[in-house]
Amino acid sequence: MPPRSDLHPYLAAIPGREASRPPRVLAHRGLVAAAAAVVDAAAAGAAPAAENTRAAFAAAETAGALYLESDCRVTADGEVVLFHDAELRRVTGDPRRVAELSLRELSDIMAGRGGLLTLEQALDEFPHARFNIDVKAAEAADPAGRIVAPHAHRVLLTSFSDDYRLRALRSAGAAGGLPATSPGQRGIAGLLAAVASRSRRLEGRALAGLDALQIPERQGPIRVLGPRLLDAAHRAGVEVHVWTVNDPQRMLQLVSGGVDGVVTDRADLALAALG
Repeated sequence: MPPRSDLHPYLAAIPGREASRPPRVLAHRGLVAAAAAVVDAAAAGAAPAAENTRAAFAAAETAGALYLESDCRVTADGEVVLFHDAELRRVTGDPRRVAELSLRELSDIMAGRGGLLTLEQALDEFPHARFNIDVKAAEAADPAGRIVAPHAHRVLLTSFSDDYRLRALRSAGAAGGLPATSPGQRGIAGLLAAVASRSRRLEGRALAGLDALQIPERQGPIRVLGPRLLDAAHRAGVEVHVWTVNDPQRMLQLVSGGVDGVVTDRADLALAALG
């Protein structure tokens, strides 16, 4: 990929930190597979460490991951927390929604599962990490933008919803910071249409203002990743990160094909394979 004079600091190399250079490894919701080393499994009532928790991110950082991928939602009392699902059911068995619980209630529930983090706490407690934050709810967009603004140099904001993503970016900008960004579903669909048209003008328009494309290889029957999309992104100085890849052999194949990074549940295996 050609060098960019306007490369966002989120993607800029840190001297002496190989993990800050392509191919990048983004620890998807932390590193749950190794988080047991952080959580005291002998503690009374302890449960396996969950994704998006303090323990999962600490495990990823210990393994050498610089990029921590997470998701954010808002509690009943307005706190932005790192949590993927709207409900707690999959992670804890509790059928209630994140938006129904106060920060204290949710913290108590997650205390034995690795520890809940607010977005603000995560940025403060992992000061050397770069965060990839997926805005999962409309009500999280504006406060998340304000929270990440002072840390914008090490944050990428994204969302499946381009409306949420753009709201978060506007909020961050109003608060004095400009995070990196990757498009949502509408933006990716527009880019695929532009690539199919073979119009470099339309491709350039679809890629304007972006720093990375974080995409799956396929979305149902539709192939998202392909050589023409990679070429278009790289001509615009935009990186391509593929999710969610857990097979080291496939990681190597993707990187050999020009992919700039992988989002993975197994950052430990990825760092060993790609390091």
